[in-house]
Amino acid sequence: MTQSTPDSAAGPTVVLIHGAFADSSSWNGVVERLQDAGVPVQAVSNPLRGIAHDSAYAASAIQQIPGPVLAVGHSYGGAVITNASPQTDNVVGLVFVAAFAPDEGETLEGIENGSTDSVLNTALIPTQYPVGQDSETAVELTVDPAKFHDAFASDVSVKEAAVMAATQRPVAAAAFGEPTGTPAWKTLPSWAVVPTGDKAAGSDVLRSMAQRAQAAITETEGSHVIMVSQPQIVTDVILQALEGVR
Repeated sequence: MTQSTPDSAAGPTVVLIHGAFADSSSWNGVVERLQDAGVPVQAVSNPLRGIAHDSAYAASAIQQIPGPVLAVGHSYGGAVITNASPQTDNVVGLVFVAAFAPDEGETLEGIENGSTDSVLNTALIPTQYPVGQDSETAVELTVDPAKFHDAFASDVSVKEAAVMAATQRPVAAAAFGEPTGTPAWKTLPSWAVVPTGDKAAGSDVLRSMAQRAQAAITETEGSHVIMVSQPQIVTDVILQALEGVR
């Protein structure tokens, strides 16, 4: 994980949780701008093994940060902060960046199936990874590199999208069928960045989830990787959220 120099005068620490098919480096542009603004920030590596597992990991990382925390999630990371924050006592607000904000009992698979904007399901490649003993395996998913630019990152260059595709981290397929628990957005103030050209999560379901969470919504042109292509817009929303929770 990457961490800035703490500054107690700056208010809550911003904790960034990346989504599937990505890693903490996807936040680099946002981290740089928050650091320039004197905001304490930490990007936590998301294991991408399942909502319960990943939420417990994120909650543990958050709980060990002194003082209040603003939890920020991208994509699948939104489901993680939704489930992790109730396991802590120091999260004071949530920011969903092209992110899922599921309600109790919902699955990401079910949400995606309701999207007319998402093409992600047609771009995924299943592979096997080892679990447990006796050569037991489970399915994990990656985005087909040939479809990565169009489906995931259409507003970055083809060259940059190719690098992102080559360095993507797979997510356990089971994560998409795992029901969410009690959502943090029911009790915490929320903000959301909704890219209007998101063909991965789907702009339509991102918007409806943000509205349901009564989040302060910023809509902007862009793809699913809006924090990479337009980090200043995402940073501005995070700074607004920080002002809102102080």
